[in-house]
Amino acid sequence: MFSKNTSETDPPVPGAPAPQAPELAEPTQPREPLPPKPDQDGPETVSATGVATGAPKASTAQSGQFLTTAQGARLRDTDHSLKAGPRGPVLLQDHHLREKITHFDHERIPERVVHARGAAAHGVFTANGAAEGVTQAGFLAKGVETPVFVRFSTVLGSRGSADTVRDTRGFSTKFYTAEGNYDLVGNNIPVFFIQDAIKFPDVIHAGKPHPDREIPQAQSAHDTFWDFVSLHTEAQHHTMWNMSDRGIPRSYRTMEGFGVHTFRLVNAKGETTLVKFHWKPRQGVHSLVWEEAQIINGMDPDFHRRDLADAIEAGAFPQWDLGIQVFPDTEDEMFEGIDLLDPTKLVPEELAPVQVIGTMTLNANVTNYFAETEQVAFHPGHLVPGIDVTNDPLLQGRLFSYIDTQLTRLGGPNFSQIPINRPHAPVNDMLRDGFHQSADHSGVAPYQPNSLDGGCPFMAGADMGAFIDVPVEVPAARKVRENPATFDDHYSQARMFFRSLTPVEQDHVVQAYTFELGKCYEENIRLRQLQSLANIDKRLADDVAAGLGLTAPAPALDVADTAPSPALSQLGGSWPVAGRVVGVVADEASDLASVSEVLAAVHAEGMVPLVIAPHGGKLGAEITIQRTYLTARSTEFDAVIVAASGAAAPDAADSLDAKAGNPGGHPSLDPRVTLLLAEAFRHAKAIGAWGDGGSVLAAAGIPVETPGVVVGGAAEVASGVTALLANHRVWERFPTA
Repeated sequence: MFSKNTSETDPPVPGAPAPQAPELAEPTQPREPLPPKPDQDGPETVSATGVATGAPKASTAQSGQFLTTAQGARLRDTDHSLKAGPRGPVLLQDHHLREKITHFDHERIPERVVHARGAAAHGVFTANGAAEGVTQAGFLAKGVETPVFVRFSTVLGSRGSADTVRDTRGFSTKFYTAEGNYDLVGNNIPVFFIQDAIKFPDVIHAGKPHPDREIPQAQSAHDTFWDFVSLHTEAQHHTMWNMSDRGIPRSYRTMEGFGVHTFRLVNAKGETTLVKFHWKPRQGVHSLVWEEAQIINGMDPDFHRRDLADAIEAGAFPQWDLGIQVFPDTEDEMFEGIDLLDPTKLVPEELAPVQVIGTMTLNANVTNYFAETEQVAFHPGHLVPGIDVTNDPLLQGRLFSYIDTQLTRLGGPNFSQIPINRPHAPVNDMLRDGFHQSADHSGVAPYQPNSLDGGCPFMAGADMGAFIDVPVEVPAARKVRENPATFDDHYSQARMFFRSLTPVEQDHVVQAYTFELGKCYEENIRLRQLQSLANIDKRLADDVAAGLGLTAPAPALDVADTAPSPALSQLGGSWPVAGRVVGVVADEASDLASVSEVLAAVHAEGMVPLVIAPHGGKLGAEITIQRTYLTARSTEFDAVIVAASGAAAPDAADSLDAKAGNPGGHPSLDPRVTLLLAEAFRHAKAIGAWGDGGSVLAAAGIPVETPGVVVGGAAEVASGVTALLANHRVWERFPTA
C-alpha cells in the first residue's frame, strides 16, 4: 500500500481504494453507486448458455441511491436492531437483522467468515466453589472437574494467514458439563467494536481485504477499516486495545480472555446476579514488539499454534484462572455509572475485583486438526442451568448468528453430532434427519405430547436440573431501532485505557496508529481518525499526526476524565517462567560441560532450551543441536545465552544465506550471531554469556553493563536470565519517548 501523493507534479501512485477520493465528513447527499476504477473490468454479459445479452457489464452491480433489503425495500436504519424499547431484548420479527446476519454467516465457503485461523487443545477445568453462592451451575461447584476444549484464533485473516498479525484474538471454551455443553465464546479484548449485532457484517466487511483485490490479508492497516471506525466512533475503544500491545500477543499462553458481555447468573434460590467473565493466564499477559511480530510473520507464520502445541508436548501445560466480576442485578443494569449492557464498555477491576472461581489446564493436543479444531462449533446460546443471557444487543444477535452460521460451514443442522461437539450428557432432543445425521434414533413419536413412545421424552422440573429462562421483567415499551442514551459515550473509556498504560506501552500505541494510518491511501481518512484521537488524548493525537506529517486537530468534544485503571497495563508483574524458550549459542570450542549444566538448569525451571550451533548434528558426544545459524532467528527465543566463540560457520556466505550479508558486524563473528544478538537486544530480551561468550557480546556491540545482560559463570548466568524472564522483557533498557 502506498501513501497518496498530494502534489500534482508527482507521478501517479497506485493503490487508491476507490475511483474518487473520499470527503472528510461522512457523505449525506444521496447518489448512485460509484463506477469501477479505470483499471477494473468485469466478465462479459452472457446468458447461462453462453449467449451474449448485450447488457452493460455494470448491469449485475448494485444500483440505486438507497440501502435496501435483498428484496428491494428501502431501509431507514441499519445501525440498530429492532428491540422492545431501547433497553429491551431484540425481537425475532426483525427481518432486516435476520437477512443481514444470515447472508453474512454464509459468505465464506467453507471456512469460517471470522476466526478462520485457529489452534486448539484439550484440557480440564477445576472449580474452587467460589461461585456456588451466585450460580447453580453444577460444573462450578467446589472440586468438580470438567473436560474442556479451547480454540484460539485470529479474527480477520483467512485460514492460511499468519499468526502474529495485529488483530483481536478469539478465546472460546467448550465445557463438557454433566448438565450439557456450556460455551464461553470470548476474545482477548474485553470490549467490542460495535454495540449492536446488526453492525457485525459492517465492521468485518471493513476489516477484511478489499473486495476488488483481496488485499491486504489479515490486517487492519488499510483504508476501509479506518474509514469505518473513524465514522462509526463507538469502535474507538476496541480500536485502542488493538493498537496496544494486546493486538500482538507473545503467545496464546500469555493472553487474557474475556466473555465481553454481561451475563446473568441464577443460584439455587432463584436469586440473580450480573457478571463478566475473565480468563487470567498464570504466566501473565505478555506481547510481542512490532518488529518482532513482522519478522515472525515471515520466518514462522505458524508461531502461535506451534508455541501452544510445543508447550503442551513439553509438559509446560498452559493454565488460566477463570474469574468473574460481580454486579447487583438492578433494574437499570448499571454499575458505578457504567452501562452493563454496552459491549464497548468495561468495568475497571479496581471498582469490581475479579473473583477467581476455578482453574483451567490445557494438557493435550488435538489428534486431527480438521476433525477437532476446524469442526468445533461454539455458540453463546449453549447454556446450562445457572447461566443466562442479558439484553446486550450484540449478545442478542449472536444468539441467532452462531447457530445459523454452522448450517453452511458444517453442512447442516446436525453439527452437534460431530465428535468434538458431542455433549457428555444424555441427549434426547426429538430433532431428526437432516444432512450428516449419525444418530440411529428409535421410536415412532418424535413429538410432544405423545403416548406411542410412552410419553418419552418428558419435561424436567426446576428441581430436576431443567434450564429455566430467568423471568426478567420487560417494561412496557415501543418497538424501536434505538440505543439508550448511555451508549452515546464513545471516548471516555478509550481515554481511560490509554492513560492507564505505562509510558513504554503508550509509545507502542502511538507507533501502531502511525503505522496503520500511514498505510491508508486517503488523507481524509487519516484526518478523520486523528479527530477521534484528539478527542481521546492530546499527546496521542499530536505524536501520531507528527509521524503522518499532518497537524492534529483540536478536540471536537468535551470528554470526561476517568481515573486510570492500573489493571489494564501488562507491565509490572512477575510471572512463572515455565514454557519459555531459551536459545543457547554453542560450538566445538565451548565448555561443553558448562553448556550441559546450563541446559539442565533451564530445563529444571520448566523452560525449553534449544542449542544453536554453526552446523546440525551434535556437539561432542552428548549435546544435540536443535537450531543452526542458518535456521535460527531471535524471534523464537525469550532469551539468548552465548557460550561460543561465534566464529563464522562454513555457510556464512552471502550467496548461501542473505542474513550473512548483515553490515556492521565484527569480522571475527558469524554475521548471523551478530544479528541474533542485535535483535534480542533491541527487542528488550534477556541476554547472558560466559566464557568466550563475553567477548562475543563485546564484538557484537552489546554493552555488558546494560540492564538485562548477565555475564559471569555458567550457573550465575542461568539463574540471572531465569530471574529476568519472570518480568517478560527488560523495558528499562531503553528510555521512553
